[in-house]
Amino acid sequence: MPLQPIPSVNEDTAAFWEGGATGQLMIHRCRTCRAWFHPPAPVCAECLSLDVGPEAASGKATVVAYSVNYQPWAPDMVVPYVIGYVLLDDAAPVQLTTRFVDVAPEDMAVGMPVEVVFEQHEDIYLQLFRPVAASGTTTTKDQA
Repeated sequence: MPLQPIPSVNEDTAAFWEGGATGQLMIHRCRTCRAWFHPPAPVCAECLSLDVGPEAASGKATVVAYSVNYQPWAPDMVVPYVIGYVLLDDAAPVQLTTRFVDVAPEDMAVGMPVEVVFEQHEDIYLQLFRPVAASGTTTTKDQA
């Protein structure tokens, strides 16, 4: 059972939620002005171009903010867990809300370099982030 609801997928969001199948963090980008943006949309907010689509980002990011949560919102929820915001290193200004894994809450820090990992739930791959130093662990968890 994931800590967050499983999203519904539509034509605009499919690449974002399914990119983990190939280990890619897919973020929408305008093919006209090259602006990155999230959430996925059919039009670029910068130049209003309709020539937009998903493009693979590196998955490297920096922690912008985080919160350690101790409230078990469901009977089987393990606490504490850490959620927060990351700024994508090569897809700025895109920030993602995420859960952090492979790090103790007391070791979290704003400015920490992190990388994406994916947690699979059927055809959906949730984007989680871990410290770059934790790279020796598995990148996809099958929770289906």
